[in-house]
Amino acid sequence: MTPHLNRIYLGAAIVFAIIYLFPLYWMYVTALKSGSEIFAYPPTFIPKDPQWGVFSHVWDVRGMGRFIWNSLVIATGTMILVAGLGTGCSYVLARYRNIWIDVALFLVLMLQVLPASLMITPLFVGFSAVGLLDYPRFAVILAVTAKAMPFFVILVRATFMAVPAELEEAALVDGNSRVGAFVSVVLPLARNGVLVSAILIFMQAFGEFVYSKSIIQDVNLQPASVGLNAFMGPNTVEWNNIMAYATIYVTPILAAFVLLQQRIVAGLTSGALK
Repeated sequence: MTPHLNRIYLGAAIVFAIIYLFPLYWMYVTALKSGSEIFAYPPTFIPKDPQWGVFSHVWDVRGMGRFIWNSLVIATGTMILVAGLGTGCSYVLARYRNIWIDVALFLVLMLQVLPASLMITPLFVGFSAVGLLDYPRFAVILAVTAKAMPFFVILVRATFMAVPAELEEAALVDGNSRVGAFVSVVLPLARNGVLVSAILIFMQAFGEFVYSKSIIQDVNLQPASVGLNAFMGPNTVEWNNIMAYATIYVTPILAAFVLLQQRIVAGLTSGALK
């Protein structure tokens, strides 16, 4: 590849990155603008008089601490369930090859394409029938777990496939059971891939909206995504407050992703093997 072509690709990548990141930048600057400046024309790209107090105002008035806590509970519960159940499923799909495993993998892939809006009605009816709606956050955790499991299984399966089967066979020869070989040999080698996939599941569950909006009716149990939706209405004009709420909500996840990006990329591409 010639240097000239490299520069063209780099320039195109920069342009697309700017286009992709501009809404995020606009969210931050809009949060700091006054009401009149938000609707000014031509628009200003740097706030003339930044309204820094809007963040504390939104945090106190909207009770964001409660919403963020509920988001953390749902995301953490989902991550634990998905990692606990999906790791074993991924290992089986990676190690045992037959027609039934292929069928199971196909079904897992099919589950990934189903939108949450399609699944919410049967899930709501089923949860109501067994009484899970009395525990709405747990019901949401189960629903999000079912939705996120295929994504986790596909990623972690690739990690387990990168671990040489000969290492397990050597452990079995040394007297380990199949479970012992998995726990003592395979899992330590694949732990980075499992952890990275679990982090991605946490980020996905932290922003979950459809299930939470439909299942959780108690405001005290709703996550931050539903709390943000409460701003919306036919006469809503508090765009700076909406953007301030979104900024507080999104920034921790963005910061975590930036700090962990190298580990995430390494875990997804190398299978965590040295």
